[in-house]
Amino acid sequence: MSDAIVITGEANIAFARALTLKAMLKLECKGMTRRGRSAYSIVKEEFHFKGNKEKVLKQLEEFIEEEMHAREEDIIQGRV
Repeated sequence: MSDAIVITGEANIAFARALTLKAMLKLECKGMTRRGRSAYSIVKEEFHFKGNKEKVLKQLEEFIEEEMHAREEDIIQGRV
């Protein structure tokens, strides 16, 4: 049996990407580097956040929290 997870739907994929970028940015804040573009630069471009790595991480965490609350509200209201 496979432990794979399949994410479907444009909004769900975008949300999963935001969660992945958050994890990547947390590691960058702790000093980890990678080849290619940094998560910091990707987040700043895609979400139009301003500030240093820590401030951008905080803004991304707030965005994700708001999105989670909106999704919970949709479930409660029966929109999903």
